[in-house]
Amino acid sequence: MLGLFKAKKQTSQMKILIVDDEPDLVSTVEYRLKFADFQTFTASNGREGLERAAAEKPDLILLDTNMPLMNGHEMLEELRADPALKHIPVIMLTARCAAQDIAAASAHGVSDYVTKPFDFAQLMSKIQAILKGHGSQ
Repeated sequence: MLGLFKAKKQTSQMKILIVDDEPDLVSTVEYRLKFADFQTFTASNGREGLERAAAEKPDLILLDTNMPLMNGHEMLEELRADPALKHIPVIMLTARCAAQDIAAASAHGVSDYVTKPFDFAQLMSKIQAILKGHGSQ
């Protein structure tokens, strides 16, 4: 019984940054993550995403590809070039499923690649697996 409370407390301390320019998707994902006791932050483009990542030091980033000002691949490239941020795991959460998009994301060390539309239960499983593995490093 004590382990259940310990696990819940650990999850509630985890911070996830959602970077996407689709307000409906962001609010839905944010709501479901908060319901699962994650602390969430949002950004609507890559430039804002980098600023939020630097300020909040999230445990994981959900990152779209197609956004204004700075796209997801550009943000990912800058994120990986920053010594203070390069360790943050990233799940690409995008409608783009072409081989070159997946290859570009893989070249920058994404933890996973999820295409829209997606099943939220599967996304949560991926998030939990990545956070569990990242926390034990």
